[in-house]
Amino acid sequence: MPVKDATQRFSSRVDNYVRYRPGYPREVVQLLRDECGLSAESVVADIAFGTGIFTQMLLENGNRVFGVEPNEDMRRAGEQLLANYPQFTSIAGTAEATTLPDRSMDLVTAAQAAHWFDPEKARREFVRILKPDGWLALLWNDRRLDSTEFLRQYEQLLRTYGTDYEDVRQRGMTLALEGFFPQLFQTREFEYKQTFDYAGLEGRLLSSSYVPQKDHPNYEAMLRELRRIFDAHQVNGKVSFDYDTRVHYGQLGNLKT
Repeated sequence: MPVKDATQRFSSRVDNYVRYRPGYPREVVQLLRDECGLSAESVVADIAFGTGIFTQMLLENGNRVFGVEPNEDMRRAGEQLLANYPQFTSIAGTAEATTLPDRSMDLVTAAQAAHWFDPEKARREFVRILKPDGWLALLWNDRRLDSTEFLRQYEQLLRTYGTDYEDVRQRGMTLALEGFFPQLFQTREFEYKQTFDYAGLEGRLLSSSYVPQKDHPNYEAMLRELRRIFDAHQVNGKVSFDYDTRVHYGQLGNLKT
């Protein structure tokens, strides 16, 4: 059965998440510099930082980053990845209750996570912790569903074997960004790609919260189908995931908390 508590959905998938989840285009950080005033002196709260994939990019920009993550297993993996960054602080908290001080952040970010938040409560928390002229940036890697025959068949595999794939996908599709941005916000889009051998493809699949695990009766059938798809579409032993990386950003203004 799928885990209903969003903060615990990835506990059993951390290893694959660390190894096989995509990063983000370098252009995202440049966008935050150009549009949101991000500088090396900016203090950032990265919400639901998970295993630290996007957090590391902020730290490499020189920022002081407070990573907030409710899932203990994910948080420990992120702490391990980021252990050599003295500018990083890990916090056990949620988007709705970060524990961060009032008006202490220049920028709040959330990568591949905001569809799990309570928009109204999270927005109020972000307003509380942001400086009056601070910015919010929400970003996702959206996997292209039908740009290649391989991706079309992979999508069908998820629809066939996913435990609650349709519900999760619908959650993302119906996310009301206005719930996070009470004022105008902007969106920028970038292309991104991951290339896998079969082991990497299997790991990428199993990092998803909506697919069966080893104790599920459909697990073996799912992997057989994955192998068939890979064998049919690999080129020189590789297949590719194509993504549209979307960044939504804006200022929250003086909304009362």
